[in-house]
Amino acid sequence: MSTSKPAVPGPDLPSPFQQYDTGGFYDEMLEANGNVRPHYQHFLKHFGAVTPEEFDAKRIAVDLSFLRQGVTFNVYGDSKGAERIFPFDLVPRIIPAHEWEHLEAGLVQRITALNLFLHDIYHEQNIIKDGTIPAHYVMSAKHFRREFMNVDVPRDIYIHVCGTDIIRDDKGQYLVLEDNARCPSGVSYVLENRRALKRTFPEIFEAGGVRPVENYSQELLKVLQHTAPAGVAEPTVVLLTPGAYNSAYFEHTYLARQMGIEIVEGRDLLVRDQHVFMRTTKGLQPVHVIYRRIDDDFLDPTVFRRDSALGVPGLVNAYRAGNVSLANSIGTGVADDKVMYYFVPRIIKYYLDQEPLLPNVQTYLASEDADKKYMVENLDKLVVKAANEAGGYGMLMGPHATKAERDDFRKLILADPRNYIGQPMISLSRHPTYCDGEGFAGRHIDLRPFILYGEKTTIIPGGLTRVALRKGSLVVNSSQGGGSKESWVLYGNK
Repeated sequence: MSTSKPAVPGPDLPSPFQQYDTGGFYDEMLEANGNVRPHYQHFLKHFGAVTPEEFDAKRIAVDLSFLRQGVTFNVYGDSKGAERIFPFDLVPRIIPAHEWEHLEAGLVQRITALNLFLHDIYHEQNIIKDGTIPAHYVMSAKHFRREFMNVDVPRDIYIHVCGTDIIRDDKGQYLVLEDNARCPSGVSYVLENRRALKRTFPEIFEAGGVRPVENYSQELLKVLQHTAPAGVAEPTVVLLTPGAYNSAYFEHTYLARQMGIEIVEGRDLLVRDQHVFMRTTKGLQPVHVIYRRIDDDFLDPTVFRRDSALGVPGLVNAYRAGNVSLANSIGTGVADDKVMYYFVPRIIKYYLDQEPLLPNVQTYLASEDADKKYMVENLDKLVVKAANEAGGYGMLMGPHATKAERDDFRKLILADPRNYIGQPMISLSRHPTYCDGEGFAGRHIDLRPFILYGEKTTIIPGGLTRVALRKGSLVVNSSQGGGSKESWVLYGNK
């Protein structure tokens, strides 16, 4: 909780926001003195003309539209039913052009360095030999794939699609929270949120100078086609899904439809003579590129988990032989490891000889004795995360936890130090969000831009803004009660 004095709303705020309280946090819409930030003024000028009754009607219409279209996500182990609408707030997060240029440059720098790092650790391992990263951190990473040492991947690209989570601290500085380099999800909500808000506030959107996001699917298809095996002029691309019970199944079907490619499950594919084929009503059809939304462990039961019914026997051999391409490549999970995150500034300096444009959050490694001592003695001040958990699981929010919860985590850290990192609790920036019973109130947000790395690097302008809908919560994940917002990146003259 920030101790700064809450901003008093300025006179230029429309009536729905007159009671809005920044709570002393860094607020995306209001400056510290309560004035509206310049890039929000156009939106608020028009939004102020919307009556409460109109706003409620628009909210209900969007929810019904999402439900009819199946814009949902699945929650594992939820006794109330698996499918839920991903809550969508109608007040967009707006990013001015100069801020986006900074974010874009930092994200390009980061994915470039991570791809160089992955190629290196699966080949010469110079970064280890030179002592920049201790070998045991790489070798003990859960998703480091020894089976892929010295295996060349198409065009040396490991991470084709990355979703990097960015937060803003109490001073307004952008920080990278983590990189999602295996199967990042959420971009379908970006595209559907944009469609919904354009329909809901067409007059505000059209005059707002907002950069488009609609070309994402075609840019993704270009990246996938670019990575096709050598000599294949017109590659057949498919999306491999675990199936309808996966939490991101809506996104899988959505992206396949948008790209005009087939969506397949493991049982739809087979391998013959180290080539992959798809079963169709017209017989077997060769497959050249697989956009896989399945983790490494389940891809091929002859190499990884033998009990996997989701994968394709022989797929890894076809991949090694260069007859099929995978996006993202096998082995990228080592870059997902939250312990490896600690070393990304060193990785950028090592491969690019540059300082990071987007800094990391200060991080402690429990496997380092001094850091471990600090962590176990200061759990009431830290956020502790397991190295390979996601979705808000395997995490301790120390300042909000009970003594018993902190004691339990202390035991976990001492038993398996390699699996934990600690970070100070960051006062995430807040944004006006409509909350039942409160009206417009401040809620904490983050940002997940989606980076495509192929012949060129393309970043969808904005990305997925996730919002912690529970009052005081810092956890934005959909599985933990979070929702989403539109992200508007403005052209330079707006």
